[in-house]
Amino acid sequence: MRMIAESGLERLTMAALGREVGMSSGHLAYHFGSKDELLLRTLEWSEGRLGEERKRILEGPGSARERLDAYVDLYVPSGPRDPHWTLWLEVWNRSQNAAVGASARPRQSAIERAWHDDLVALLIEGVARGELRAVDPDRCAARLRALLDGFSIHVAIGLPGAERAQALAHVREFVEEGLAA
Repeated sequence: MRMIAESGLERLTMAALGREVGMSSGHLAYHFGSKDELLLRTLEWSEGRLGEERKRILEGPGSARERLDAYVDLYVPSGPRDPHWTLWLEVWNRSQNAAVGASARPRQSAIERAWHDDLVALLIEGVARGELRAVDPDRCAARLRALLDGFSIHVAIGLPGAERAQALAHVREFVEEGLAA
């Protein structure tokens, strides 16, 4: 993940990766088949770790609003070249290729669906407890995730003026305006 984040998938070589992890490039090529498969498996591994953290947050103590803030905090990248977000940027870019995209999209969609479903469940809980305004949870989750994606991409690619703190403030303002009970 670090090597992809630092140099991008195009500049990553199986030989350099093999040296880094103590394996032959042939063994890596045999195990993964292609750099695209390596990228997808690395994304799945990374998202598995984030999924565990997301589950801990969503099942943890606190109000639905507090856990929603924690979800947002987990979602937004730490800063430019955030390794998790760099993987996503690489996957989204590569999935435009018809041959790669056909096999990548279902796996990519499954990861995206997990984030969405967890957010929907949190919104349903918050509405049921009277902590959040009554909304269509699926529609609200789709809109909130689109907002998160937009700000997160700007933070991840390091656009001038797109700082993590600003992104979090914008999203929390949106949540307050749209979901406050």
